[in-house]
Amino acid sequence: MDFQQQPIRVVFVLLPGSLVLDWAGPAEALRIANQRLCAAGQPDRFQIEFASPRPTSVGSVGIALANLAPLPAQWNGPAWVVLVGLPGDTIPVDNAETQDLLHWLRGQRFERGRLELITVCAGALFAAHAGALAGRRVTTHHHHLDELRAAEPRCDVVANRVFVIDPPVYSSAGVTTGIDLMLYRIADVCGEPLAAQVAQTMVVAQRRGPHDPELSPFLAYRNHLHAALHRVQDAVSEQPQADWSVPRMAEVAHTSARHLTRLFVEHAGVAPLAYLRRLRLAAAQLALASGASVTRAAEISGFGSDTQLRRAWHQFGLPGSPSASAPSRV
Repeated sequence: MDFQQQPIRVVFVLLPGSLVLDWAGPAEALRIANQRLCAAGQPDRFQIEFASPRPTSVGSVGIALANLAPLPAQWNGPAWVVLVGLPGDTIPVDNAETQDLLHWLRGQRFERGRLELITVCAGALFAAHAGALAGRRVTTHHHHLDELRAAEPRCDVVANRVFVIDPPVYSSAGVTTGIDLMLYRIADVCGEPLAAQVAQTMVVAQRRGPHDPELSPFLAYRNHLHAALHRVQDAVSEQPQADWSVPRMAEVAHTSARHLTRLFVEHAGVAPLAYLRRLRLAAAQLALASGASVTRAAEISGFGSDTQLRRAWHQFGLPGSPSASAPSRV
């Protein structure tokens, strides 16, 4: 099996008192991603594990955790290590379990695409004390920003960010932002449409990004809970190049074309054909970034011609032009 297609081993490292929402939310996002892949006839991409220096532990809300795996001794394929936070104004590192974790972390060699590090909330402090954040841009919960700077003066601590991406290190600000970061990683591996479906299943109405930019078109216009409209958006986002029309979208929603238009405007704030053009434009941008010519990008994204792609490019105010985004030919 190609290394890039192997299942990713995701190891959540839990210490006594670990914040339950820091790991339960991201783990559920991965589980739902696997579930959606299975429904589409595809294999799981994520193997979820929970590890600890001790086989039993207690979570932040008093839940007993048993049969925890030992900290991994070796890696046989792509893997993510997820470090989560603890309650409290500061994070103690002088207890036996934390010292065992730090010793283990110092023995890891993080590398993009192979062994990557994800931190949620104050989990970044453990990585800092282990020396894994030197030279990296990272963030953590706002209560721990100064503590992180003191623990690792060689890292660039970024404040007021949902999460920060500096592969192979991915850090989030805390609690619910761990879900945002995991959705981002799911999109990396499985594509934006699947990440949108996971967010919808989790009722995450608006997914946030590393710089809080305008949402990806695959995720925008979905800040609603209307099931039929989500069904249409799922279908269109999965195949933006298909021969879509408002009546065909209405068939997916089991409603009339006129009523579907009302649903789009009322719940998504955009007309259905404008939504379709935005998705096709995003698909064209991805194709251009992957090396496709303007003609090929127009074809695979559903635009009828280069001219239609260029018209949509300028209509939505994208900088430059499709030609400038296409690879140069030597």
